[in-house]
Amino acid sequence: MIRFLVHGMITVSHKGNGRSLALPGVTLLAACLALSGCGKPAPTTAAAKKGDGGGAPVMVAKVTMKDVPVDIQVIGNVEAYSAIAVKAQVGGELTQVSFKEGDYVKKGDLLFSIDPRATRAQLQQVEANLMKNKAQLQQAQANLERDIAQQKYAEAQAARYAKLMQEGVISKEQAEQVRTNSLALLQGVEADKAAIESARAEIAATQATVENVRVQLGYTEVRSPIDGRTGSINVKQGNVVTGSTVDLMTINQVQPIYVTFAVPESQLRGVKRYMEVGKLQVIAVPQDDEGTKEVGVLTFVDNNVDMSTGTIKLKGTFQNPDRKLWPGEFVRVTLRLTTQSNALVVPNQAIQTGQDGPFVFVVKPDRTVESRSIATGARIAEEMVVEKGLEAGETVVTEGQLRLAPGSRIQLRDGRGAPGKKSRPAS
Repeated sequence: MIRFLVHGMITVSHKGNGRSLALPGVTLLAACLALSGCGKPAPTTAAAKKGDGGGAPVMVAKVTMKDVPVDIQVIGNVEAYSAIAVKAQVGGELTQVSFKEGDYVKKGDLLFSIDPRATRAQLQQVEANLMKNKAQLQQAQANLERDIAQQKYAEAQAARYAKLMQEGVISKEQAEQVRTNSLALLQGVEADKAAIESARAEIAATQATVENVRVQLGYTEVRSPIDGRTGSINVKQGNVVTGSTVDLMTINQVQPIYVTFAVPESQLRGVKRYMEVGKLQVIAVPQDDEGTKEVGVLTFVDNNVDMSTGTIKLKGTFQNPDRKLWPGEFVRVTLRLTTQSNALVVPNQAIQTGQDGPFVFVVKPDRTVESRSIATGARIAEEMVVEKGLEAGETVVTEGQLRLAPGSRIQLRDGRGAPGKKSRPAS
């Protein structure tokens, strides 16, 4: 047989009959190559030499058992424990500002001073009226003593005249005249007693006025009602203020401080159940500072669920000793309900989702995998709690699942063919 390749065609000619046959070059070339390989042994592959059947490269991890926290993680907002709007309670010129904006102040510290001269003059006036009222009381008491003495004398005299009238010494008219004088003096005594009561009431009213003006005079010094941090000053020194109209500035109490957050209403039952056991821990981490973690306790659960969002508002109280939590900032909040003991956990990437729910590929001793449905629990950082479907110590595939099907053989990425320690990623 003679073979010729002409313009992509192979011509086959036989010497016996002189006939030739033209075939497509590719087809006939493949046929010839196949014929030329007949009777030769096939090359042995490296996988065949190893005896692992060329398993799919994967990474694996052990199912471990550990104590894991049961948490609810949400975004919250820091809220001042108390916010006080400082107002002037009396009018006048603002003569002094005794702090700088942003200072931390203590309860009772002087903040503002208002011109006290008009109030001090008013106090002096009402104190003078009080002294006058006391003098009038003393005069009324003296008049009472005088009138009592006169009335007693007139009463004794009326008794003598009545006896003389009975003896016929004096006329009835004279006796009646003396008796009428005694009765008039008795009424004078009663009037003196009423004047004394009136003077005492006047003193009490004036005394109340004195105390009120003294309070107003105290209001000319505006002092801090709480410990906290001052805000910006709204009214500068030298301005005239009116009582109870304008906020001079605001003080926020930041020690302790609140963190307000909302959780889904589906979590409310669990929160209430664990609150009955003890205080629940709340952890707050500022979004711009991963290294800062403040720990507080849950102190407030709102009395109704927000129907528009399906959530309920909660508050944690933090002592905030270093003042790292700031009113108004957003923080990542972790509400720790309890700690689940001896929970089974696997890496998050081991969990796959199928039509029947979550599943994992479990590595069997013969280096094949099986697909196993599982029930998942809480997520903890890079791990997932498995409620059922796995046992501690089993090996699951964490990377390379796309190449797998139930019964597939595997090999670890570092070349080892048996499951064991977690494999190292390929470099």
